[in-house]
Amino acid sequence: MLLVDEAQEMASDVLNELRILSSADFDATSLLTVVFAGDGRLLELLRHEDLVPLGKRIRTRLNMEPASRDELSDLLSHALAKAGNATLVTGGLMDTLVDHAAGNYRLLMTMSAELLAHGMAHEAEQLDEKLYLELFQPQRPRRQSKKKARV
Repeated sequence: MLLVDEAQEMASDVLNELRILSSADFDATSLLTVVFAGDGRLLELLRHEDLVPLGKRIRTRLNMEPASRDELSDLLSHALAKAGNATLVTGGLMDTLVDHAAGNYRLLMTMSAELLAHGMAHEAEQLDEKLYLELFQPQRPRRQSKKKARV
């Protein structure tokens, strides 16, 4: 089995070689199972004339949509409960994390892990929106004093 992440970035020639390498005896024998993972550009790529034979051989397609707010919130609540501290993150911070995850489970968990590490470094008892702002809001440059030094 071969797993290919970001398959939309692969060259057409490489994709066609995988098609040829994956079977024998005019497709009667499967030698290799290939799982392609990619974004919407992968579907467009597979519509190109030279990749139609590969597209026809794909048996199962799973097109995933962005996760809903409820799905993301449930995941975060579940992860906190399994970690043993369901009250570690305030409700407001959970809402903020879900809003900024853009329907992406990985982004949600990455931001949460960064917040946890930041909270541990600062010995926070609970993770809240203030901690989120400290970590993720860009720092504005401080204004220089307009007073000139007298020489």
